[in-house]
Amino acid sequence: MTGTTGAPDPTGHDPDRIKCVVWDLDGTLWDEIAVETLTDELPVPRPEMLAAIDALAARGVLSSLASRSAPAVLDRMDAVPGLRERFLAPQVSWQDKSESLRRIAKDLGIAVEALVLVDDSPYERAEVEALLPGVRTLDPGEVPALLAAFEDREVTPESRERVRRYRTEETRRAEGERFRGTREEFLGWCEMRLTIGPAVADEVPRALELAARTHRLNSSGLTPDRLRALAAADGHELYTARMSDRFGEYGIIGAALVDRTAPGSWSVPLLALSCRVAGRGAAAAFLFWLMERARECGAERFRVPLRPTDANLEMRILLRQAGLRRTEADGDTAADGAILARALHSGDGGGDLPKPPAWLHVSTRKDADA
Repeated sequence: MTGTTGAPDPTGHDPDRIKCVVWDLDGTLWDEIAVETLTDELPVPRPEMLAAIDALAARGVLSSLASRSAPAVLDRMDAVPGLRERFLAPQVSWQDKSESLRRIAKDLGIAVEALVLVDDSPYERAEVEALLPGVRTLDPGEVPALLAAFEDREVTPESRERVRRYRTEETRRAEGERFRGTREEFLGWCEMRLTIGPAVADEVPRALELAARTHRLNSSGLTPDRLRALAAADGHELYTARMSDRFGEYGIIGAALVDRTAPGSWSVPLLALSCRVAGRGAAAAFLFWLMERARECGAERFRVPLRPTDANLEMRILLRQAGLRRTEADGDTAADGAILARALHSGDGGGDLPKPPAWLHVSTRKDADA
């Protein structure tokens, strides 16, 4: 499938913001009310809803459940082949839908604003809209329009693998809860590896996707079209980062655009990482690798244009921890943000460059391929 990430969508949905669709059960996924059935058999799911869930999964969109029903309903779903496995971090209880959505977002490690709720009840949709105004809600009859919004979107290999990788993440989380030791010891036990290098042609679509879909760990919000144009310009390089551990491959989790057109300086117009690796040191390791690489190439100064948003506080803290500070020297200004910079050599006041976390092994791609 081909398409242009970030292009306006006539359906009114923004596919770049939607990471998970949360489905109600009674009256939405199926017609009947599960707790009112006379046997333990569940109502038959609507074929069109299952087809929609599968179509979204093929485009990298997760599905979860939020149903105000007896928790035993979720256990009964395990007995239906191929049903329960479609849903990640499901919430089936008598709690408010807004609370269920908060828990789903927390368990998946994504912003609650990245969720869409499909629910036949106007009351439930209104409750979510009132308490979680960033969440879009839909009646089941609006699902075709949601699917249409993804029709012309480019599907990367990471998109196709996203649901499986989030299932692997559930395994990681469960192992972490059972692990007897500190968080750092668990991360070390995971044998995490980060490989970084210049992007090859088939990695560019994933870099564009990261630019469009990441918010927590995104320095500038550079649009995919602008990123594509800059990456092709003279004096610019696009780098990608892949990650793996004992549980499997994360795939491409980071992208950075480097501008080397200014003498003696590396500027990074975009640093973007998947929220799936938040809290594991990958963002810091990627940034520190870029700084070390810049110094090895003879750069004396390292700059990052930053556009502060409500979502990217984590990125802002990381840049400050790496020693980057706001500057307006030598024309360092940005129309909708700031320029953060630091010297790369101790003799210029830069001090020692920070090192990646001890639990994370970092290598360049040429080393990894050797």
